[in-house]
Amino acid sequence: MKDIEIFGNIEKGNDFIKKTQNKKFVFSFVTSYTHTCEIPGITVAGANPDLLKFTSAADAEFLHYGYCKSIDTIPMTPDGKPTPAILTKVALEAASIPSFVINAGSKIPPKLPYLELGLEPGKNIAQEPALDHDLTRKAVEHGRIIGRSLGSSTDCLVIGESIPGGTTTALGVLRGFGLQASVSSSMPQNPVDLKNQIVETALKRLQSRDPYDIVTQLGDPMIPSVAGMLSTASESTKVILAGGTQMAAVLAFAKHVGFNENNVAIGTTSYIIDDKTANLVEIVRQISDIPVFAIKLKLGESKITGLCSYAKGFVKEGAGAGGASIACLLKTGLDAEKLLSLTENEYRRITSQ
Repeated sequence: MKDIEIFGNIEKGNDFIKKTQNKKFVFSFVTSYTHTCEIPGITVAGANPDLLKFTSAADAEFLHYGYCKSIDTIPMTPDGKPTPAILTKVALEAASIPSFVINAGSKIPPKLPYLELGLEPGKNIAQEPALDHDLTRKAVEHGRIIGRSLGSSTDCLVIGESIPGGTTTALGVLRGFGLQASVSSSMPQNPVDLKNQIVETALKRLQSRDPYDIVTQLGDPMIPSVAGMLSTASESTKVILAGGTQMAAVLAFAKHVGFNENNVAIGTTSYIIDDKTANLVEIVRQISDIPVFAIKLKLGESKITGLCSYAKGFVKEGAGAGGASIACLLKTGLDAEKLLSLTENEYRRITSQ
């Protein structure tokens, strides 16, 4: 398809597309939290630091209602850059793809029906272990249950996430597994030095090469939860891990938890692939021989400044936007130009309220 580029295993990528075109899709949205996001300068998620704890809940509510209940406004920066959930919402509605919210340790749960994994938010990895061992194992096991149920109901399960500060914990996990990794950022000036400093501090606590210890020390609740979902869902259906380097961290851990590589792909935006401060495709190659799909959204052609900013290095990805958009194109045959038009209409709707 002209608006979807394949990286990594091209043959598997083409086969994946062939087997999912015009098929049934389900979108699962995993909300979570890490106190690492509260470190000043680490993320642009949330209009201000006090709103960080509401980010995931607000994204989930916006996807389902078209407005938020936990906060009074749509998640958007003060100068009009919208949450990537706007891209996800447009794609899911255009393709009539059903979606489910899974709460995996959010600080503020969304005000809508959701599947509860019974987890606590992750701690600040610069100061202490992210999780405890029992919680990490619980996240995997509960994720397995959810993945088995959702996977059996569709031809392709798309898994997205919302966790502010998650690229830093993802970097910790990737480095913990000994991978050569650089992660993306929601900001044009990726705070690489700060992220590296946090991860280097956290790595000093790591006393074991056990995969569960790595995630317990350096990760967040989303990573083991989605790894568990992936392990069982991929046994029965195709799975798109919708995101960038955070999903690479999930993949690194899932390699040890177990999953069917023939049924899995990562789906992201071209803005992540174009990010010179990150190396998503190279990270994935170090982990698994699976394809990476990148949708070439045309937000840079928009006359709306807030949307055009995505092509200039802001936000780039999140809330499963890339994977949801890919699923939309695979199911409906729409193109990126149509998605842009629909997204502009949605932007005008939310800014006129």
